[in-house]
Amino acid sequence: MPAPNREALTELRTYVTERNCDLGIATDGDADRIGVVDDRGRYLHANDILALLYYYLLEYRGWKGAVVRNVATTHLLDRMAQAFGEKCYEVPVGFKHISAKMQETGALIGGESSGGLTVRGHINGKDGIYASAMLVEMIAVSGKKLSGLADEIRQKFGKSYMEERSYRFSEEKKRELEKLLFKEKRIPDFDAAPERVSYLDGCKVYFKNGGWIIARFSGTEPLLRIFCEMEEAQDAKRMCDMFEAFLCLP
Repeated sequence: MPAPNREALTELRTYVTERNCDLGIATDGDADRIGVVDDRGRYLHANDILALLYYYLLEYRGWKGAVVRNVATTHLLDRMAQAFGEKCYEVPVGFKHISAKMQETGALIGGESSGGLTVRGHINGKDGIYASAMLVEMIAVSGKKLSGLADEIRQKFGKSYMEERSYRFSEEKKRELEKLLFKEKRIPDFDAAPERVSYLDGCKVYFKNGGWIIARFSGTEPLLRIFCEMEEAQDAKRMCDMFEAFLCLP
């Protein structure tokens, strides 16, 4: 796959580390998604990139505005928006929903965990070249390394870890999962207290501790995806294990 993910960017990570670069950037074939390697040679998830750019626009540029994310994108954006007196809007997966909500609300930035984002005043679609240029500008204007800015965000808004899993299924299994999740609306007996459940796009459980987990069918591939975000990695992995076992997934 041509996606600029962690596995695809091994060579870039090595290049950045060996040559002491400040930043490594890659795009997919049509340049609507980006993959980023920081000054320490670490791959940055799309969630991290979105959080960095939203923080830069608010804190260093002094811009104002809400943020739009989909149901499977980090809630770190919610905490950042709240701290700056702004709103975070949640929409279904699909960049058309991001663009529509940005136009409706005048939001400052919008993006999703699959790697696409845009900023108010730019095109109503994903643009990896524009996002890359903003990252370079962010380093120049702030005078800080990407790793330093990421540390700054963690200190101000707390830690978050995302666990992502994908599963293939037969048509029979899909019908079984649809019945369990969306007709019977059953969820596992998680060891974190649920606050509410949303069926906006998939089955998403919001926990009282601020974490969340979602199971949804991909709109582009025959896959069921589970995403979970918690403060600690082991908690996110454990929640995914519980959902996986409940759904009898391989």
